Amino acid sequence: MGVNLIEVVRLTSLLHSLVAPQMRAGRLAGIGTPPLPAGPRRDRRRSTEDRIMPKAPKFLEGQLLLDGGNLYGSWFHRTVILICQHDAEGAFGLVLNRLSGNKVGDALVADLPDRIKELPLFVGGPVQGTAMSFLHTDSYLPNANVLPNLRLSHSLDELVELGDSFSSTQQFRLFAGYAGWSPGQLENEMRRNAWLVHPATVDLVFHTEPARLWQHILRKKGWRYRLLAESPEDLSWN
Repeated sequence: MGVNLIEVVRLTSLLHSLVAPQMRAGRLAGIGTPPLPAGPRRDRRRSTEDRIMPKAPKFLEGQLLLDGGNLYGSWFHRTVILICQHDAEGAFGLVLNRLSGNKVGDALVADLPDRIKELPLFVGGPVQGTAMSFLHTDSYLPNANVLPNLRLSHSLDELVELGDSFSSTQQFRLFAGYAGWSPGQLENEMRRNAWLVHPATVDLVFHTEPARLWQHILRKKGWRYRLLAESPEDLSWN
């Protein structure tokens, strides 16, 4: 089953207002600017800062990125992003805690069971608001590609096929749009400490209330981050 033209038109209209207007068309939407050309070669001896600061994994697939308090006023303020793909060609992620206010059935014209149509539709990021992605988990998922028993797909046909099957343990989360980074862009943002990193789990993706996910993970990270978790969303309230 192919994608219905009506689906694309409806999804475009429904989600147009949710995409950040400041993002330029065609550009991957990490929060920073594209990487600058390489500067002078560094001395082989590691600096004091390199020895003290913990290193993030080179590639962050299967990790969560959290606003560490530096993104106030941006589209990514207080977001939690699951990095689904990351390699030398760039990165792809889905925002886990931004609801569109609509149900899946309001956006997709497809032969889906009501249990999927009634699911909330998430805004996966500010890039390509008409692009559909979904996360699928089950107790045993041999074709998982993000985490054990967690699969990312962009295929409506696959979603329909999964909807026709039945498993009491399968779960879905559907997204419109995504967060993307060009080659080296996410690495540059990590060097500027734009994000906090936390290991992703299926439980965090599916079983934590989205509105509380950011605060919940910060509290799990320990006392250093609890003050940030408990700070008001609007800093002018302080």
